[in-house]
Amino acid sequence: MKDLQALKNKVLEKTQLVFIVTDPEQPDNPIIYANEGFSNLTGYDREEIMGKNCRFLQGERTEEAALDQIRQAVKKKEPLSVEILNYKKDGTPFWNLLHIDPIYLETEGQYYFVGIQKDITQTKEAEEKIAAYNKEIELLSTPLVPVKEGVSILPVIGNIDEHRIEIIVDRVLPELEKGDIEMLIVDLSGFSDIDETATIGIFQLGDLLKLKGVEMIVTGITPAVAMKTRGLEIDFSSLKTYGSVKQAMESLETKDNQEA
Repeated sequence: MKDLQALKNKVLEKTQLVFIVTDPEQPDNPIIYANEGFSNLTGYDREEIMGKNCRFLQGERTEEAALDQIRQAVKKKEPLSVEILNYKKDGTPFWNLLHIDPIYLETEGQYYFVGIQKDITQTKEAEEKIAAYNKEIELLSTPLVPVKEGVSILPVIGNIDEHRIEIIVDRVLPELEKGDIEMLIVDLSGFSDIDETATIGIFQLGDLLKLKGVEMIVTGITPAVAMKTRGLEIDFSSLKTYGSVKQAMESLETKDNQEA
């Protein structure tokens, strides 16, 4: 090989990798090299960015936490991988998977930083769509069903864990803020299992409703769930309970007729 260095330089220029080199020994850690891929990704000509700090890639929604991680890694001369929202020259935001590595050159007795970048915008957008879809599915799994003025039913289907309790609270709170609910019937007839976490969640929901001036009724405690609660020494006696939604509604109708 006659000119190995020339070949290396050509490879660095034409590789699909996007990378820059900065000099942390100079004030403001400026860029001293950027390959063609960096210009293709960001839209900046190399002449525009040489000698500048990479902060020109930052924008309105760039998270300070990610920037702090980068600063600390440079300060400590440590490698780092971080996802950060950057901006192209035309203002288009893009998600950047940034890997930075300190490189020590013995011949110069100093460190440089190599920053390898990858546009992961499509991946992040897909993740956000999936998260939004899952959130929608979760909300559909905890529907609030109005049955009469001021009364709604919350059917609980499947299991309850801490995450499910959070979903239920997130679902109920906005409706409580509207002031349209005076009584919430929590129906457990589709509830498959109960444990301490689920029970705590039900009582916490009851406390939240009480603070909002909303009465909670629990229905549908199956014999299997009732036996499990006794084994766990769980006492539902402080809650108003009925065997079914139908029984609860009949009781409400009777009460309304008596007050009429």
